[in-house]
Amino acid sequence: MIDEILLEVIAVKEALAEQSNYDIRRLAKEVRQSEIETALQGWHHVQTPATPLPFSAFQVTRFAKRPGFIKQ
Repeated sequence: MIDEILLEVIAVKEALAEQSNYDIRRLAKEVRQSEIETALQGWHHVQTPATPLPFSAFQVTRFAKRPGFIKQ
């Protein structure tokens, strides 16, 4: 069962993609600009690790639905 939070995240992602006409470069630029603006307002942003550790929570989430993925 997909929970309500996940559905809302997917809806927001689709809305943002539609606003930028599904142009990934434009979307990335808008996200960066938004991060700059919110940082100036005092918000803190958590950076995604450049190279996640094997079988970390981030890695497990990314590949959890792939066939043949074995969680250790």
